[in-house]
Amino acid sequence: MKKSLIQKLGLLGVVSFLSYTAAVVFAPLAYPGYNWMSQAVSDLSVTNAPSLALWNQLSAFYNVCEVVCATVVCIGIHGQKTKLLRSGIYLFAVMEWISAVGYRMFPLSDSGYAGAFQDVMHMVITALVVMLSIVSLTVIIVAGTKNKACRSYGVCAAIALGMMLVGAMGMKIVPVDYFGIVERFSVFAATGFNAALGIHLFCMKSKEIEE
Repeated sequence: MKKSLIQKLGLLGVVSFLSYTAAVVFAPLAYPGYNWMSQAVSDLSVTNAPSLALWNQLSAFYNVCEVVCATVVCIGIHGQKTKLLRSGIYLFAVMEWISAVGYRMFPLSDSGYAGAFQDVMHMVITALVVMLSIVSLTVIIVAGTKNKACRSYGVCAAIALGMMLVGAMGMKIVPVDYFGIVERFSVFAATGFNAALGIHLFCMKSKEIEE
């Protein structure tokens, strides 16, 4: 069946995921002494990181494809499924926009937390992103439990939320030497779910989107 342009654009979520993955995997090559098992992913893109240039190159498709995917999913899902599911997806899209714009405007000035104004704003953005992520994913999970047509969305949201919780709890539990391992569960949760939403949109019947 022929896919609409909106559905094809949904696959940009997969492009975003692959771009982010490439940055996480290969940017450390430009950061002498970086230990992925103990250091945060954000250390690779701080203002004074030696890997910043490579990170920006590899993640070039990450933010732009992420927000385009989230936006077209909102357009494609309009009037479809249930109001509860749509509300959850809209909240998730808002989170993606805040994340894409906020982190670009306020990157960390140094590894960890240096206390500069942009570091404070970075933490504010993080708080908003975490809150919206949890609320939106929870709403989508509830929608999936209430309606069979939304079940696959709920399953993907549950996996993403589970990854976030594993990362959040793990960072408090595991030794410092393994901080980076559990932290990666959290950072891949949102971009992974965004890709899942894009795939859902691509797989929808074109007739449903056109109605």
